[in-house]
Amino acid sequence: MAKFHAYRNLKLCSKDCLCLFVCPTGASDTETGQIDFDKCIGCGACANACPARAITLIPNKMPKQQVHQEEVIKALFKVANIKIATINKLKGLIKSSTDEQEKKLYKAMIHANKVIIEDLMREAGYMLPESKNTHDFLEELKKTTPQKEKIITELLDKLEVNE
Repeated sequence: MAKFHAYRNLKLCSKDCLCLFVCPTGASDTETGQIDFDKCIGCGACANACPARAITLIPNKMPKQQVHQEEVIKALFKVANIKIATINKLKGLIKSSTDEQEKKLYKAMIHANKVIIEDLMREAGYMLPESKNTHDFLEELKKTTPQKEKIITELLDKLEVNE
């Protein structure tokens, strides 16, 4: 089995389809825009040929999560909490502002802060599909949202905890 498989980002794909001509297995499909993981051997030919850089190689097995010292995790959460406070202030400024350009700027700043928070949480070991933190979160979510229990159970069955 290959160590990698190709993934196409449809938002970036320019439909130049050079990937079709270089793929030795025919895994790239223009009808659906998807790459057939069963056919993909992870050679990278399609990714190298893609003029839009819409195809990347993703490892089939994710590496174990890096262990952080407690001080690092606390610092990441401290910064995340500052970003959350900033978002709340920006939301207040949007409500009080009458200038549409200002409102757009505040909304962009809120979005940027949310992206930073997401990155901080990922670095702290949360939001990684294969992490124990994610597994524990989904188990807790399954208890508190019985209407979604079946879907969450299916997801938990697919996610391999690698810690």
